[in-house]
Formats: sequence, structure tokens, C-alpha cells
Amino acid sequence: MGFKNNLSSGEIVEQLVHASRLSTIRNIVFMGMGEPLNNYSSLVDAIRVMTASPFQISPRKITVSTVGIIHAINKLHNDVPNLNLAVSLHAPVQDIRCQIMPAARAFPLEKLMNALQEYQKKSQQKIFIEYIMLDGVNDEEQHAHQLGKLLEPFQVVVNLIPFNPIGSLSQFITSTNQKVTRFQKILRDIYDIRTTVRKEMGQDISGACGQLVVNLPDKRSISNAAPLTDIEDIRRQ
Repeated sequence: MGFKNNLSSGEIVEQLVHASRLSTIRNIVFMGMGEPLNNYSSLVDAIRVMTASPFQISPRKITVSTVGIIHAINKLHNDVPNLNLAVSLHAPVQDIRCQIMPAARAFPLEKLMNALQEYQKKSQQKIFIEYIMLDGVNDEEQHAHQLGKLLEPFQVVVNLIPFNPIGSLSQFITSTNQKVTRFQKILRDIYDIRTTVRKEMGQDISGACGQLVVNLPDKRSISNAAPLTDIEDIRRQ
């Protein structure tokens, strides 16, 4: 995709404003296209607004996901305490992690785990570990054991994420259900690590996690769509 732009704190909060008009918002997750901790000041400012009046979202209902930006993790708890931290780990060893996530080269696994240990010592909260399942890359039994040993010193919840295929644009393919189940069983039974499997939704229409970006937008549908109301246009009720 390449880098386009960082959202301002106002643009981030604007999403909450629009969403709040449709439904009561109980949880907020900073995750997806882009690295939240690479937009640190806007992230922190937005969270401070969200946890204050009129929104008053509890920090424990807010999750920030990161690929592991160590210097930002080191100061996150002091700047906005009591958040949920989720880490896109995806591999139990550095070389496989770099193969999956080129950004991991800048953040060695050993240093990342040290930073997470310090974060957990300060926050006294569980850390959520995201782990995408890629056939033949990081989904073998040996990887499950390596991950279990790596996470033994921590209080964590591991979320196994079946990979959503994106045609010819990726070298990776999805792990079988049997491999995912076996991986989960090893972490649960041998290492006593709470492990969940993310439910796949939208894959049948290529709208699942990671798939939408590869499809070019339909210019006709965009031109015919009604304009969205901007936050500046919302009148006080």
C-alpha cells in the first residue's frame, strides 16, 4: 500500500462521534491499516479525549495493537494507563517474524519481550498476543512449543488468526483447521495459556481482514453514493 498519511487526533475522535450516533460504543480498538504507535502523539491525545467527558470510555475498554514499537511501548502506560495492549507477534523466533513482518527487523524479539515484561510489571494487566496462522511457516507443533516457552513468564491471551488469502498477491496460504486446533491445544494443555481462535467473517465476499485493500474501488458506486456528514456539520441536539 505504501504510506499515505497519519490521522490527526481530531480525525480519530471523529470516527467515534459518527459511530456513537449509530450505536452505543462499548469497546474501541486501534488496529488495522497502519501502526498506531507510529502516530503516537495523535493516538495519546485521542485516547485522552475518548476517556473524558462526554464520551467517558473506560481505558480498560480500549485496546491498542502494535507490531512492537519498543520505544513507544516503554512510555505508553505512563501516558495513558490501564489500556489493553495487543501485540502482533506472529512468530516465536526472530527470523520467521522478519519473514512475515519486515518491520520486525527494527525491533528484535528479545528486546520486544523485555519491553513487554516491563509494561506488564507496570500495568498489571494481561497482554493480548496476535498470531496469524500461515501454513508451513509458523504453524507447526515446534512453533507452538517455542511460543509457549516464550510466553510462559507472562500473563497473556493468545488469539490465533486464520490467514485470509489474497490471491496472487501473497506467498502465504492458510493453515488447515486441524493445524490451528492442534496449535491451540498445545498452548492450552501444556503451557496453560488461554488461547482463542478468531472467527473468520467476510471471506466469501473478499471482505475479510486484510482483503479489502487488494480490490480497486468501484468508481461508479463512489460517485453515486450520498455524501457522508462531516463532524463540523453535526448540530448540537
